[in-house]
Amino acid sequence: MSALLLGSISTVADTSELQRQAFNEAFAAHGLDWRWDRDDYRAMLAKNGGQDRIAEYARSRGQEVDAAAVHQTKSEIFRKRLATAGLAPRPGVADTIKAAQDHGWKVGLVTTTAAENVAALLARLHPQVSDQDFDVIVDAARVESPKPDPAAYVFALQALTEAPGDCVAVEDNVGGVEAAVAAGVPCVAFPNENTGQGDFPAAAEQVGRLDFAALQALTTGSAASGAARRQEA
Repeated sequence: MSALLLGSISTVADTSELQRQAFNEAFAAHGLDWRWDRDDYRAMLAKNGGQDRIAEYARSRGQEVDAAAVHQTKSEIFRKRLATAGLAPRPGVADTIKAAQDHGWKVGLVTTTAAENVAALLARLHPQVSDQDFDVIVDAARVESPKPDPAAYVFALQALTEAPGDCVAVEDNVGGVEAAVAAGVPCVAFPNENTGQGDFPAAAEQVGRLDFAALQALTTGSAASGAARRQEA
């Protein structure tokens, strides 16, 4: 058995710009004269965690803010935007999930965003991708440490009873790739529209579209099967 582990919600559908816009609306709602343009936001995505991002930005400006409250507002705005956004699964995602299931693989969604954000995204994408497609969904409530800590992947591996090398992860940001690799899971970088300019040195490869056969080749189980076939030949 093997498993496909999709990382942040933007590996499933590209929500990166919706997230940035929600941050800016939240700042206005809290009376902050902040505005993150795309260049600002792209630079910040080198690190994970929206609440930490807000707190760090406030410190850089010498301001004190309730980062948790601002982030909560941002999440609420984000979910409202999701409900009306013209979202679709990213290239190859739905087909790759189906192919994995057809080959007897388990499928996981391994994120450290809020459970409400995951639910809102999957409700919007249904029936192309839904919560029923995943054997495990990891969210912020499941682990104490966000990525790049490997805790989310460790949780998923334990829940699925899978060895790291028999799985392959797909991540759209540097911290996510680092988390997967730290857990021993080979990882493919699948950058979103705001992380595509970054470097992913820890990734096995970088792609613009998911393909099950290519992902399958990265698991040690597939490599072992291939070696056995070559010996038989």
